[in-house]
Amino acid sequence: MNLQNPKKFKLLIDQAHEVALNVLRPISRKYDKAEHAYPKELDMLSSLVDGMNDGGDGMNAGAAVNKRGDTDTGNKNGVNMSTALSIIEMCYGDTGLLLSMPRQGLGNSAIAAVVANDEQLQRLKGTWAAMAITEPNCGSDSAAIRTTATKDGDEYILNGEKIFVTSGERADSVVVWATLDKKLGRAAIKSFVVEKGTSGMTVERLEHKLGIKASDTAAISFVDCRVPAANLLGNAEIDVAKGFAGVMETFDNTRPLVAAMAIGCAKASLERIKEIFEGELDEQYSTPILQSSNIAAQIYRMEADWEAARLLMLKAAWMADNKKPNSREASIAKAKAGRVGNEITLKCVELAAAVGYNEDELLEKWARDSKILDIFEGTQQIQQLIVARRELGKSSSELK
Repeated sequence: MNLQNPKKFKLLIDQAHEVALNVLRPISRKYDKAEHAYPKELDMLSSLVDGMNDGGDGMNAGAAVNKRGDTDTGNKNGVNMSTALSIIEMCYGDTGLLLSMPRQGLGNSAIAAVVANDEQLQRLKGTWAAMAITEPNCGSDSAAIRTTATKDGDEYILNGEKIFVTSGERADSVVVWATLDKKLGRAAIKSFVVEKGTSGMTVERLEHKLGIKASDTAAISFVDCRVPAANLLGNAEIDVAKGFAGVMETFDNTRPLVAAMAIGCAKASLERIKEIFEGELDEQYSTPILQSSNIAAQIYRMEADWEAARLLMLKAAWMADNKKPNSREASIAKAKAGRVGNEITLKCVELAAAVGYNEDELLEKWARDSKILDIFEGTQQIQQLIVARRELGKSSSELK
């Protein structure tokens, strides 16, 4: 693996960086204060992103990824890598605004992963899809969901409740995880695309949050909600042997992207704290850390942790591009970046003292935004559990 950013993505990265500085940063505080207000400035930006995605060679500037499983051979730096690198720059601007980008939702990743078939990919092209997994009583255990899907002719009837649905109110559709048979456990879990306005689907409320306030986070109920059978993603048959590996492959794509979000947010904090303490730092890193000031030593350690998280994320994204099983690496990257990102942003607030705590700076906002990146897409504890299972070769029933 080449640890340098691929040269073919330089233009994309540079463009994303300029967007972060000139589009997202200027409106960051505005939409942090105007919680749940839709950032209309993103409409033109999202149209540009759509054009880049349609015309690019594996170039993607949002949170959606292309379908995996093609037959290309050799080393490939494709859409997973380019998406992750652009997300770092976009979250350098504002994480909540990135999550508010039309047609770049996590539900799009589910549709674009190996779960959706070719007909669904074509039919759902251009849609903005949210992802609805978490329920009030299942927490981070995706296999414990209780929302049901009952077959009725050419339709499925969905009943249940979902919480913490990012873009749940704004999106064109929602990818809903539901079980076809509770008695069969995780093997019966499938994902369904439910279009906005479908009878029986109701947005009950929008959550008031610590951070990422620009992004709407919804609680949605499904009461006898009828969905066309054609909107079931993937195979309708229940394969007990395979379990729900198909729908879980979505996470192998999205967890490195959430890691990239944490890396981008932490990058912003690190750069700002280095500007504040510029006179304390050795730009050449020639001074031994034990001979540096306490503040300089803490910043150097944060930089080292940040770089480690970045490289782990790149490895997971690279493996996805090259069709290598990356469940373990995706969880490692998410766990490391989520924890390190939150630690860095909080430490930068602490080091900056009053400057970091007031609203004249974005340091305090980045600290608030970073916390969710250690929680959603699987908490720190869940990621460590997944890594332990992969290392020990144990199933979820053997190691809980």
